[in-house]
Parts: sequence; structure tokens; C-alpha cells
Amino acid sequence: MEFSTTTAGSLPLIKTPALAVGVFQDGILSPAADALDRACGGKLRAIARAEFDASPGSSLTLHALEGITADRVILLGLGRQPDYRAEALARAHQALASTCLKAGVSGAVTTLCALECPDADLTQRARLVARVVTAATYRYDTTFSTRPPAAKWRNLALHLTRTQAAQARAGLVQGAAIGAGVNLARQLGDLPANVCTPRYLGRTAKDLAREFKTLKAEVLDQKKIEALKMGSFLSVARGSAEPPVFITLRHTPSAASARKAPPIVLVGKGITFDAGGISIKPAAAMDEMKYDMCGAASVLGALRAAAELDLSREIIGIIPSCENLPSGTANKPGDIVTSLSGQTIEILNTDAEGRLILCDALTYAERFKPEAVIDMATLTGACVVALGHVNSGLFTRDEDLAARLLAAGREALDPAWRLPLEDAYQDMLKSNFADTANIGGRPAGATTAACFLSRFTGKYRWAHLDIAGTAWLQGKEKGATGRPVPLLMQYLLAQCPA
Repeated sequence: MEFSTTTAGSLPLIKTPALAVGVFQDGILSPAADALDRACGGKLRAIARAEFDASPGSSLTLHALEGITADRVILLGLGRQPDYRAEALARAHQALASTCLKAGVSGAVTTLCALECPDADLTQRARLVARVVTAATYRYDTTFSTRPPAAKWRNLALHLTRTQAAQARAGLVQGAAIGAGVNLARQLGDLPANVCTPRYLGRTAKDLAREFKTLKAEVLDQKKIEALKMGSFLSVARGSAEPPVFITLRHTPSAASARKAPPIVLVGKGITFDAGGISIKPAAAMDEMKYDMCGAASVLGALRAAAELDLSREIIGIIPSCENLPSGTANKPGDIVTSLSGQTIEILNTDAEGRLILCDALTYAERFKPEAVIDMATLTGACVVALGHVNSGLFTRDEDLAARLLAAGREALDPAWRLPLEDAYQDMLKSNFADTANIGGRPAGATTAACFLSRFTGKYRWAHLDIAGTAWLQGKEKGATGRPVPLLMQYLLAQCPA
């Protein structure tokens, strides 16, 4: 998808397969819609009042309006005018993308970015539009025997004044890169576990390093992981015939954009299939456990976007990846393992494996002397119970880091909600036989999981994102969402000024 701006003076005379204008509820037209209405003698307003409720995300296509050159005019619902926010802008362009893809148009012009809203400036609005439209073009077809023809829709132009156009272009570039990162994360998540193995994730990292000059990939095999003494990570991997990998993907900015600052490290859980091990999961919906590597997919998606934008500071992605299966060599409840940090762990539940691979990755992150470390993982069902499928769970003791991540989530429409991480919860992880147990029981399950991880992060600023409820959709719309790539990239953009 290509994005551009157009400053053509007269909207009714723009020649395009599709021209999108906004309509508020109660029959209120946006300035662009009003200009078209005057050109067609009031027909647009009459149709909108009679046939269009203009609720957020709704659309109505009008063909061959007299006095208007565009092949079709697409009315996009914006809700009540006093309530108009960036979320309505995003939903409107998701509806526009759906309409254009179904209609098979080759291009479109949207006027909505010119509309001001209180929670997003023009650059932010352009970034949001490019991101959601790019993400809306995603189609999973890799494992179908017959692939559908490629979409005809190739370009979207934002209709703006000359002054606005210059400001919007940076947002379009950012949004397109973030959207591509989201789509990479979705593609990796949606692939079946017999395709997207740990080694497949390693090859993906190497492919990204070949595509983008600022990226360098290192993929450690089992022998090298053993040499590092990552005993906790390796204990999870040994139940599967599929060998583990430990991936480091490093973005080093080009000389033109680089600035001196400690790196930001992103750590992603890469369990490419999670059967639960000996503590095996119920059969129902176990197929969705291919999504247990969505944290890893988000790291790869964010690094892809960071490299495409050549962000001005070093960003490092770390991915421990393996399968968690039951076998004669798998972890058993009651086993005790030694982590890279030297801490011993009693494994009371083998289905609490994500924290066992992440703890070694978090210890490994110390060597980079990071400014901050953010891990993301489909870690606990307890987080889904607490927050549902709207907010990711955020855990950190660092008030500044919490504020920055929460603000990034709000701006990117990829929200997180902060959950407690008090020391009082640490007592629930006590073990009679090791330094710590890997679970703390049913109460506060998401918090005790974060407390476990916190024991390996004492040497740097750290935050944990539990994305178990937000990384994929269930039911009829089953599929990976690409979250929290938008949140991560919004945070990274704020930390990497041009």
C-alpha cells in the first residue's frame, strides 16, 4: 500500500475511484462532505439523513453523484460530533479499507485527516490512518491450496492543504512502517506450529537482517544455549524433539541518525506451541496455543518497524523460543532447575513455562546495560480474567516507565492497564526446596507471574506486558492481532527523536 497527500483545490473535481468524507450523527456533515453536498445540489445531505446513522465504523457508498467527478463517494460515520476522537478516525478508515477491498478499487482519497480532533495532531492522525489501513490489508493465505488474487487497492491519498501535507508526510511514513510490523507479527502468529517452529523464528530474524542494513541477527542453537547455562529455558525445551533457539536481533542506527544512549531491550516469549507439558492443557481450543509465541512475533514486528524508520538509538530484541510438550524427557512437577542467574526454581506446574524461559532471557539482557527492558508474553489466563480482551496487563515498579508505556498505549489505541506488583505478593512464591516456586497458586495469578519475573530484573528498569488477552482473537474472527506492536512503537518513537 502506498500513501501520499494531495492538495487538489476542488473536491468535487477530484478524479478517483473512491472519495471518502466524514459524516457525524444528527445529520451533521464534515466540511468536505458539505462541499460535495453543495456540488450535487443537496442530494448527499438528504441521503445521509434518510439512510445513514453515521455511527462510528459505519459506511455508505454513493455512486454517480451529479456534479462530482469521483466514481463513488464513501460516507464514513464518525459518531456524535462532540465525542469525536482518534478512535473514531481509526474505525472510519478500517471501514474505508473494507469497502475499497470489497469493491476492488485501485485507489482512494480520504478527507478525514484534515478534521481536527482533541487527542491527536495532524502527524498523529496521518500515522494512525496509515497504520490501520496497512493492517486492514492483511490476509492470511499461506497454507491454503489456492490463494485468492492480490487486492487491487494500491494507494490512499490524504486530501490536505499544502501546509498540512508537509506535516502529515512524516506520520504516513511512520504509520506504514508500524502497520508492516503489525502484519509481520500477525503472520507469524497465524502460521501453524508445524511451520512456525523456533528455527523458523530464527530464520525470520535472519531474513529481516538481510532486508534491513541496520539489523544484525544472532541465533544460538542448543549447544550454545547450554554453554551459557540457561538451565531454566532448556528445561522447557527438552520435552520436544524440536530444538530450541535463542535469538538476538539488534537495530543499530545509521551514522546519520544515531545518538548516544543506552539501548532499549524488548524481550518476547517464543513458545511456538504450548501443550502445557506434563501439566497438560484441556483439548478444547488447544489449537490456539500456536499463539503462545505472539510476544516473540511482536518483538520481530517492532524491530522491523524500527529498522525501516531507522530509529535514532539502539533497539535490541531478545527471543527465547522452544515448544512445551509432554514426553519422557519433559519437566515434571516438583523438578528443580537452575536459571542463568544462579537462582533455583521449583517447577510446581509445567504449564507455567513462559516465565521459565523469560527469566533466563531477562538475565541475559543485563549484558547490554540497557536503559529499559520491556518483556511481552502471553503469560497468564488470570490476566484475561482480570482485563478481558481490551487492555494488556502492565506490571512495573518504575513510575516513569509506567507512565510512558500507558501514554503510548493510549495514543496508539493499543491500551494497557497497570496491575499491582507489591512485595507482599512475593511470599506466594516461596518454596520449601528451591529459591522460588514457578507459581503462586490461583489468587492474583497474573501478579505472581510478574513477581517471579521481577526477581531476574534487579539491575535495570523493567516492565512486563501480559498480552494473553490481546494477542489474538477467538471465534469467527480468530487470528493474531499484532498487539502490542503499536504500543511498543509509539513508546520507541517518543524515546528516539529524529
